[in-house]
Amino acid sequence: MNFDVIVVGAGIAGLVATAEIADGGKKVLLLDQEPEGSLGGQAWWSFGGLFLVDSPEQRRMGIKDSKELAWQDWLGTAGFDRHDDEDYWAKKWAEAYVEFAAGEKRSWLKGMGVKFFPVVGWAERGGYLAEGHGNSVPRFHIVWGTGPGIVEPFERRVRDHMKNGLVEYRPRHRVDELLTNNGSITGVKGSILAPSNVERGQESSREVVDHFTFQAKVVVVSSGGIGANFDLIRKNWPSRLGEPPKNMISGVPAHVDGRMLEITENVGGRIVNRDRMWHYTEGIKNWNSIWKDHGIRILPGPSSIWLDAEGRRFPTPNFPGFDTLGTLEAIQKTGYDYSWFILTQKIIEKEFALSGSEQNPDLTGKSIKKVLARALPGATEPVQAFMDKGEDFVVANNLGDLVEGMNKLTDENLLNLDDIERQIKARDMALNNKFSKDLQVTAIRGARKYLGDKLIRVAPPHKILDPKNGPLIAVRINILSRKTLGGLQTDLNGRVLNESGEPVPGLYAAGEVSGFGGGGLHGYRALEGTFVGGCLFSGRVAGRAIVEELG
Repeated sequence: MNFDVIVVGAGIAGLVATAEIADGGKKVLLLDQEPEGSLGGQAWWSFGGLFLVDSPEQRRMGIKDSKELAWQDWLGTAGFDRHDDEDYWAKKWAEAYVEFAAGEKRSWLKGMGVKFFPVVGWAERGGYLAEGHGNSVPRFHIVWGTGPGIVEPFERRVRDHMKNGLVEYRPRHRVDELLTNNGSITGVKGSILAPSNVERGQESSREVVDHFTFQAKVVVVSSGGIGANFDLIRKNWPSRLGEPPKNMISGVPAHVDGRMLEITENVGGRIVNRDRMWHYTEGIKNWNSIWKDHGIRILPGPSSIWLDAEGRRFPTPNFPGFDTLGTLEAIQKTGYDYSWFILTQKIIEKEFALSGSEQNPDLTGKSIKKVLARALPGATEPVQAFMDKGEDFVVANNLGDLVEGMNKLTDENLLNLDDIERQIKARDMALNNKFSKDLQVTAIRGARKYLGDKLIRVAPPHKILDPKNGPLIAVRINILSRKTLGGLQTDLNGRVLNESGEPVPGLYAAGEVSGFGGGGLHGYRALEGTFVGGCLFSGRVAGRAIVEELG
């Protein structure tokens, strides 16, 4: 069998690259170690948020955005500081990606049938100065259909090419080695795994039943990051974020193991920015787990009181939804791997969303009727299910019972009722005037000046301890593993570079394995909506560059 290109990994970056290469008339072999039911990888599970700049959706919401403002936010967030080395190509990729997000990204997706929810979300609000971390304006565009809605058009394109003979897709084919000849990549070698009919996301067998070798002119590595490999996360954990967590829950299935990083490094590919990673601080244990240590991220509005494990309120700007890694650092430096939200029924009804396609059946199922039902009293069905069945939730009618339940949940008795009551009373007194020195209260009021937040995202300011706003709710939140921000260093064509900065002939990379482009286009932090988007962009760039190279 003759193939022009082998793509290793059938996640969203691999699907995009495959579709683009086959569109160019080249024959592609698409390999993946998981069963066919996992086609689309992590993107299928995603909430489906995409970073767009100056979109029609933003303009309809009264948001004034621009490429210049987005680039200022990106630089303030990324904090690139390895300019002539590990960040050299990362920064170039970042600039190209912001240009893409402000340009043809939306029209490209719309041309394939992708539609967007009309209310733009405001993720990573920052809380620092104008040039610091965070989105100055809302930019989080939710795809109608969430993650599956993103995967579908690319899967459709790939399956069309499977029918016309330009793509051959082989699941349960695990690549164990990249083949070389005189320094050039010439193909792959690996193991055929036993057939598996596990559900999407469930751990599949690693039983080897046969082996394979395939040759091609080009190999694209699009195998994802290290999010389920806790040992590798801890090994690369940066000291700036404190000690690595002893206890984590996983935001990704077990197959997100980082195997191909070392395999690619063995043939000369350079890995950069190993110490940059993105883990969430608002993880809750899934009461209905699909994979091992399965965690779900709360997408919080800004109103919950955030306390450390000993009941101390985190300082500014460690508010829900403002600075993910800043809060991760603050939590890890407490010496505990968890923290607490305290909130009211009014807050959970308005502000709690859960990340993931399966946790948003209304958006995933494209049901306008169910989306409108979010405006009705009560938490959404998935959130209510966690309140009823999730082990991290405590519900009570008064603060004394709540704190008692919190202490019982951890069995550590770290929380003092008087201390917590004093802090919440002080916060509640800040609502007696229209102005306040409590910056979280000020942030809540500021958020509601944005129509999208006022309509569906941020509860009207109210006193936590007023019984009419109850019951009271506490949520133990855990560190949730997720994204690898560093990876294989690539040039602006997606070619993998070696330690000398030269392309490894015949080798490309796309998606999370390449730090979403260049070995880490996010730098130290992310603006959200940029992970799936980075996979789309890097897959497209690599695919088109390969077509041009092969002629």
